[in-house]
Amino acid sequence: MNILWLQSAGCGGCTMSTLCAESPNVLELLEGAGISFLWHPSLSLETGAEVRRLLQRIESGEQELDVLCIEGSIVRGPNGTGKYHMLAGTGRSMLDWTQSLAPKARHVVAVGTCATYGGVTSSGENPSDATGVQYEGSHRGAALAADFTSKSGLPVVNIAGCPTHPDWVTETLLLLAADELSLDSLDGFGRPRFYADHLVHHACPKNEFYEYKASATKLSEIGCMMEHLGCIGTQAVGDCNIRTWNGEGSCTRAGYPCINCTAPEFEEPGHRFTETPKFAGIPVGLPSDMPKAWFMALASLSKAATPRRIGVNATSDRVTVPPSLKVPKS
Repeated sequence: MNILWLQSAGCGGCTMSTLCAESPNVLELLEGAGISFLWHPSLSLETGAEVRRLLQRIESGEQELDVLCIEGSIVRGPNGTGKYHMLAGTGRSMLDWTQSLAPKARHVVAVGTCATYGGVTSSGENPSDATGVQYEGSHRGAALAADFTSKSGLPVVNIAGCPTHPDWVTETLLLLAADELSLDSLDGFGRPRFYADHLVHHACPKNEFYEYKASATKLSEIGCMMEHLGCIGTQAVGDCNIRTWNGEGSCTRAGYPCINCTAPEFEEPGHRFTETPKFAGIPVGLPSDMPKAWFMALASLSKAATPRRIGVNATSDRVTVPPSLKVPKS
């Protein structure tokens, strides 16, 4: 299986993240599965005329294309021309190349939330009219039409994340190479379900604090960050705390709230990322599948039952009260 990887409007962070795949590294892993890059702007030696000829061969059908990977949002401005972002040396916009090459590919993969839904590059007033490959925020139909499907019959596969987890990229590519990724393997926003069927909350090391609603009040404290610090890991899809990053990390493990970066329109929550919007003292965003009445009842009971160890440690920057010793019965 071959891959053409194009970097559109973005920071290149998803390529940097993908290179963090380890044991084996990303290049060895893909090579072992028979996957190779026709071209990647950061990894390949070819440049200039060589790349232009490759693009022309793909466009003409002379060179078959298995996977078109697009990283970064697609810029449509000004006035739908895409000319704010030209692919250097070709005289054509990235929008034009995306719309031309996507139908030639067996699979089209959007890598990172900028490519999937517009992401950070589409935030604010969005003067460049940046959008995702097939989604504009949560709405289908963007650079590619809402009903677009690649030669495989699949819509654009959206590996959302800002940046995306390296294993999400490699696992998706391995599944495509094995012809094991079907429409049923994608969720309602086109994300691979192998990670989108999980919540960031799953395996979070702060779950004991969450169970007792023992909350941190500032970023340096080790309690749950849902109540006061904007964490929405109970609503955000991703297995970040199950497979972790670089073998050991995640946002919540590092003491920062989950900002739901795998979701459409995460970049504009309407408040600071470290702030929990509340109504009558109750967080507006409740855990997925949790009715408000149940949450209020459980929260009241949990707070009343909070052990001193958990209550004190929640507002400390380290474990202050250790677990009590259990003396064996003689």
